[in-house]
Amino acid sequence: AMSEARLRAERDGHIGWIIFDNPARRNAITLEMWRAIPPAMAGFDADPEVRCVVLRGAGEIAFAAGADISEFEKRRADAQAAGKHDNTIDVAQLALENSAKPVLAMIRGFCLGGGLEIALACDLRYCGASASFAIPAARLGIGYGVHGTNRLVASVGHAAAREIMLTGRRYGADEALAMGLVNRVLPDAELERFVSKLAADLASNAPLLMTASKSCINSMIEPGDDFSQDEAMIKRCEKSVDLDVA
Repeated sequence: AMSEARLRAERDGHIGWIIFDNPARRNAITLEMWRAIPPAMAGFDADPEVRCVVLRGAGEIAFAAGADISEFEKRRADAQAAGKHDNTIDVAQLALENSAKPVLAMIRGFCLGGGLEIALACDLRYCGASASFAIPAARLGIGYGVHGTNRLVASVGHAAAREIMLTGRRYGADEALAMGLVNRVLPDAELERFVSKLAADLASNAPLLMTASKSCINSMIEPGDDFSQDEAMIKRCEKSVDLDVA
């Protein structure tokens, strides 16, 4: 099943599609899939015919059910390996955030942990009515990166972010909409048609204006402080007894 996991990058007219394709594990994102995001985005960024990019999961069950934790024993075996793994995730997020082109997340089904982290790196998020969201870091004893946490707080505010992070509970689509995790909820059967139409509309907008707007908004929400102490605290979580009781 692991050999089937891959990230697909496809172009349809002016729209680039990035597809998490790991159906055996509900589109959990493997390290190789994380690594494939920056070159996929670089290809779309360099293609003048691509005016908008959409992320989705393969099939109907999940956008992405998080990072593939079955790899963690090997990929995060020690502090150095864990640091490299986390950096790979940050680089993937930045590839989406720093793209000059608008990036959308089309969310069906499960959008959990690292899946929600990557969705939050997109400019816009639209989900089907059956979508569900969670960051189960507190239940798993696995640190959730400072960069991703900042995007979460910027999207939903600190009060909702505290509940999401401290409880680890799952939220339905309507709750996600109310707190600002997504921009709109669509009936499942209408989601793809809506997102495709919106992407086409964005592709016809003024690209320089969209780039400038995206850059300006990002500069307002990205912190300028040194969060090295917070990063160190998160890394300590992974060595604590929390892992024994998760």
